[in-house]
This record gives sequence, C-alpha cells and structure tokens, in this order.
Amino acid sequence: MDDVLVHDLKKGIPAPDGSVDAVYHSHLLEHVDRDAVPAFLAEIWRVLRPGGVHRVVVPDLERYARDYLDSLESGLEDPQARAWHDAKVSQMILQMVRREASGTSKQRALRRRLENRLLGDARKRGETHMWMWDRVNLPEALERAGFRDDQVVDWRSSRILDWNEIGLDRGADGAEYKPESLYVEALR
Repeated sequence: MDDVLVHDLKKGIPAPDGSVDAVYHSHLLEHVDRDAVPAFLAEIWRVLRPGGVHRVVVPDLERYARDYLDSLESGLEDPQARAWHDAKVSQMILQMVRREASGTSKQRALRRRLENRLLGDARKRGETHMWMWDRVNLPEALERAGFRDDQVVDWRSSRILDWNEIGLDRGADGAEYKPESLYVEALR
C-alpha cells in the first residue's frame, strides 16, 4: 500500500494549489466542528484544479428524520414498533451524544478504563458527529466555499472519471456501502 498517505488534515492537504482532479471524503464532514468546516472546504477548493470534482458523502439527516417520523406512525402500542422507534431515535442522535468510543465499549472493564483514560472519550477521539447535513445545508456550505454546480447524486453516479470502476461507495457485496448516506458533488 505504497500509495496510502497518512496525514493530519488539520494541517491542510499536502498537495499544491490546483493540482488535484477530485477530492472524495465519506462520513468525515459530520465529524468536523461546524466552525472549522469553512476552512476545511477552502482547503479542498485550494487543491482542486479548475473544474475538479469535490464528492462529499455524509449521513443524511433528512432520511433519518423521515424514518423517525415514520416510526411515530407505526402503532407504538406494539413493543416491536416501540423498539423500532427507539432505534430511529438512536440512529439520529447516538453519534452526537455517545460518550464512550465504539471499540472501547466492547472491551473488558480494566482495558476499558485504561483506554478511556489514555485515549479519551468518543468526542476527544473524533467519533461523535459535530453537525448533521442534508440536501439543503450541505450544498449551501459548498457554495459559500466557492464551489459551483452542486448536485445531489446517486451512489453509483459521479463526475469523477471511472467512478464505477473505483467503487468507493460500494461494499464488498457490490451493494451501496452506507445506504443512509447523502451524496453531493460540486465543481471548483
């Protein structure tokens, strides 16, 4: 894996101005503090060549909200319907309120305490969602950063050359990797 670069994005993207054809990130932007999003998007705009594609994949707040509202209509007197409703509430807010990191919560008690003390809680580790995005506020943020021609797209379609051969939004089984996602592309 010689072509993998590990880099702290808080220090910018290690690429010259206007040198990149496409930038793709999936389930990352919701972990960036909302106040830091404009600078992050400006950095992506900086490295993209004119006409370059910025593809953003995030959990879709609108979909979560619709699922939640549907759960209210499902006859909540049934215990299974109440459990489904609770799952929909959890789907929307668990990532924002969770204190313990996902992997740590599965450890034995001593290891859990050590990991939490050494590595911090879920927020400190960057696991929690700092903001939720939908088909309105994500394109608006991209436009404010200077991007143009933003489009909500399907997971199988992209303006990125050879997108379907790359398969970044496809799981090992060939199906959509994260079906709860919103896919937005914009051009520099």
